Order: sequence, then structure tokens, then C-alpha cells
Amino acid sequence: MELFDLNGEVAMVTGSGSGIGQAIAIGLAEAGADIACFGHLSNGGLYATAEKIHALGRRVLALEGTVTSAADLKGAIDLIENELGSLTVAVNNAGVGAGGDAETLPLENWQRVYDTNVTGVFLSCQAQARVMLPRKRGSIINIASMSGSIVNRGLKQADYNSSKAAVIHLSKSLAMEWIDRGIRVNSISPGYTLTPMNRRAEVADQVKIFERDTPMGRLADPEEMVGPAVFLSSRASSFVNGIDLVVDGGFMCW
Repeated sequence: MELFDLNGEVAMVTGSGSGIGQAIAIGLAEAGADIACFGHLSNGGLYATAEKIHALGRRVLALEGTVTSAADLKGAIDLIENELGSLTVAVNNAGVGAGGDAETLPLENWQRVYDTNVTGVFLSCQAQARVMLPRKRGSIINIASMSGSIVNRGLKQADYNSSKAAVIHLSKSLAMEWIDRGIRVNSISPGYTLTPMNRRAEVADQVKIFERDTPMGRLADPEEMVGPAVFLSSRASSFVNGIDLVVDGGFMCW
């Protein structure tokens, strides 16, 4: 459908070397967009994502950097604009997991989570908006979590939960600040998802609990975040701004 067609769009996806970010980057390319993959190159995942996108016949860049560095983000966006064209879509997925007893949680652990999950998302939005605002066109999508709206039973992760709550409200705040300047800002809150972290043998018992507690009886595949991302990137969501789109298999209904 033309409403969901992303031909002619240029998208930046942070944290696109694995999991949800990788699935979304490939999915946006399948919908027609050219893609800039931004993140760490250490494990080769970013290049693997880029190769899959190239095989689809789309233009692609693999750009090394960290979302905690404004200079890295600016340099990446300069390259995107020079080599792919005007940035029109951004998916800010880069983030870290965390947890631990709140009363003994080291300050450096707390700060690491907030540096990446909150400051990193803000710096990404800021850098992306600086090129989108003069053109009065763009869609920014921040990947939050259902943990930003609920407290996960049995998991001690005050740092992670509160950081994702901040992403949701940051997205709403930026959406309203830029609403009359042509940029839409929304967030996606995945439920429990079968990312590489949840495929590890040592968390198999915990994953069974996640499956039991999810009304649909299973975890999401990362590819199930593609549809929501394409929707929020496309003309199909032209009147959608400032929402948090929960994709959780019904989890928040219970």
C-alpha cells in the first residue's frame, strides 16, 4: 500500500547491530527506505545488518559511534546527508539493560543506564531534529519499553524501568515542542522480546516465566516490531504524534 511505502525516505537506526534495532533497520529497507546503521562495530553485527540491507537493493551505510557522544552523532548525520540524502526518519533504539537491588545499586551503574537510555536518546533526537526542522519534515521514533509504564514482577530494575519511563515522556515532550514545525515524535514500547539476550541458556527459566505471564503465551520476535516502526515512519501515521505504541502481546492488560 502506498500509505506504508518508504521509497525515497532516508532512515537512521541506532543500535542496529542486533535484536530489535537490526530487525527494524532491515524492515524499513524492505519498505523502501535507504538506511544508515549506527552503533558499535565490535561484534560485526552492524556490518551484518548492512549486508542484508544491501542485498535488498537499498543504499546503506554502517556508521560507528556511540549515542552518548554528540560529536559522533553529528558526524554520522553529516555523512548520511552527504551520501544518502536528507534524513527523514530516525529510530533511536540503542539502549542497555540493567538491574539490581536498589539499596545497593552503585551510582556508576545507575549513571551508565541513564547516559545511554535517556541522554543518548535525547542527544540522538537533538542531532536528528537539527537537520529535520529547517525542512519541516521528519519522523522520530524512540524505542522505550513496557517497563516504562509497568513494574515487571520479580525483576529488580528501578534504573532501567525509570529510564524507559523517561524515554516515553521525553518523546511526548519533544512531540509537542516540535508539533508545529513538521516533526512527529513517537515511541514504541515492546513487551518481552526474543532478543539475543533472552536466547541465552542461563535465562531459559526466566524466559518461561515471561511466556507464562504474557497473555499471548510467548515472547515477541524482533521482527514483530517492524510493522509498528513502518507505520510510525510512513504517511499512514501522518496524524499520529506523541503516542507510546505498546507492542506487548497483551501484557499490560493483566
